[in-house]
Amino acid sequence: MTHARPAPATPVVNPAPAARPDDPARLLRLVVRVDGVSTAVMAAVLIVAAVPLGELTGMPTGFTLGFGGYQMAGAVALLLIARLPVIRPVIARVVIAVNLLSGVGCVVMAFVDPISLTGFGVVFLLVGALVVTVYAALEYAGLRRLTAAV
Repeated sequence: MTHARPAPATPVVNPAPAARPDDPARLLRLVVRVDGVSTAVMAAVLIVAAVPLGELTGMPTGFTLGFGGYQMAGAVALLLIARLPVIRPVIARVVIAVNLLSGVGCVVMAFVDPISLTGFGVVFLLVGALVVTVYAALEYAGLRRLTAAV
């Protein structure tokens, strides 16, 4: 005699849409997801280690915490965008623009130096600018692939 298995107590939830091999947004979705995860990690580092990081970089604790909060909000937005069933080109363009503006902001902060950064602080911001610029370029490539398929 066979018995049917009982239904699971909690429903199984798919954490994100599966990226089909033929999905034109596959590259864009992947890069936005990686951008979101790495942004969340950086935000956590800025928030948890605000005091020692501030001493290393010359950034005031309040600035470091605010920067971490900004990045955490951005990480949540990126991860939500990566989960959208359809990523509209306008949303991708906003993600790209925010990354580019963040990169410019980091460069300006590094060279204008309104908060008396240490040498490590300047390098920290310039590396951050490079990272977000690379994400913007990869997201742009994903956007091109998405719009070419339409």
